[in-house]
Amino acid sequence: MDVKKILPDLLNWIKETVGDATVVIGISGGKDSSVAAALCAKALGKEKVIGVMMPDGYQHDQDASRKLIAHLGIPSYDINIQDITEASRESIRKAISPELTPQLKSNLGARIRMTTLYNVAAMVGNARVCNTCNRSEDYVGYSTKFGDSAGDFSPLSHLLVKEVKELGRLLGLPEDLVEKAPEDGLSGKTDEDNLGFSYATLDHYILTGECPNPETKAKIDRLHKANLHKILPMPAFMPKEER
Repeated sequence: MDVKKILPDLLNWIKETVGDATVVIGISGGKDSSVAAALCAKALGKEKVIGVMMPDGYQHDQDASRKLIAHLGIPSYDINIQDITEASRESIRKAISPELTPQLKSNLGARIRMTTLYNVAAMVGNARVCNTCNRSEDYVGYSTKFGDSAGDFSPLSHLLVKEVKELGRLLGLPEDLVEKAPEDGLSGKTDEDNLGFSYATLDHYILTGECPNPETKAKIDRLHKANLHKILPMPAFMPKEER
């Protein structure tokens, strides 16, 4: 995909989709939130984009988030979610088990962050939450259902990781933000550490169907099949007479 060619259409799509609303977007300092925020600021004006930083206690890469916000000149809020996540974990421990599952540990913060974004949107009024997932992440389900996979509009969901990076450079973002190793800010690991393969490998496989490592191919296929429910509409029963 030639991102230079699609950029005008993408900016117009954001304008038409958002209208006169304000955009609320979570800012992690990584390429996806940086590029999505830059697109919205270019399409709507920087005053119409609110960046929200949501560390869970101390987060080592907060400087990257602040750098992006300063670079774009957008208004922002810094809302620490630690008290909420700790209270939620403690309530689950008391009600179910003192030992939390890995799935809860990895998903809780993402869902609280999305709730926080919608809380900010409710306070702002006439606001839309921007989803920042990309095509590569969505393909293998590297997102949390009703967490970072949620939102009101999604400018990057048809762009591969490499295309998001190209778009970031085209928009004039600092190179260190474009190339920042993607991480969820919760597990202490990069996305690629958690996945077990690189986004370059994944992008190539999505585009060509080719993967030199059979084990990696099998893992990608397994993740894709198991996580389709995150991007497909929720199944809903329909009585025969209404079909």
